[in-house]
Amino acid sequence: MAAIQSGDEAITGINVTPLVDVTLVLLIIFMVTASYIVKESIEVDLPRAASAGESAGTTLAFVLDREGRLFLDGAPVEREAARAAIRAAVARGPDARALIGADRSVPHGDVVGLIDLVRSAGLTRFAIQIQRDATQGGER
Repeated sequence: MAAIQSGDEAITGINVTPLVDVTLVLLIIFMVTASYIVKESIEVDLPRAASAGESAGTTLAFVLDREGRLFLDGAPVEREAARAAIRAAVARGPDARALIGADRSVPHGDVVGLIDLVRSAGLTRFAIQIQRDATQGGER
């Protein structure tokens, strides 16, 4: 006699192959799309120095691009708006800092003018952004 299967039997095993397949497909989709989800950046050619270091805890990041346009935290800004942002940062706390970066083709006077803007607005702690020169290796 043939045994008749009823629908009331307990499931004793779980097939995980579809779960693994779906997980791998989602992982691949994430890896492919992650390269497109990047923060828009400003193209500047930073000067190089052998003693470049990391700066931590910067509050305001200023960048001068090749055309001399001023950016504050990645957004274009006029000098008066930058001055107001600096004053607001100084008012929030005494540990406010600025990171100043400029394309190497920007005239020295423009960089000094930006430093003067930062200092005259009350921000005395700032750093100049540079890119570490791998050819020097930090040796003198």
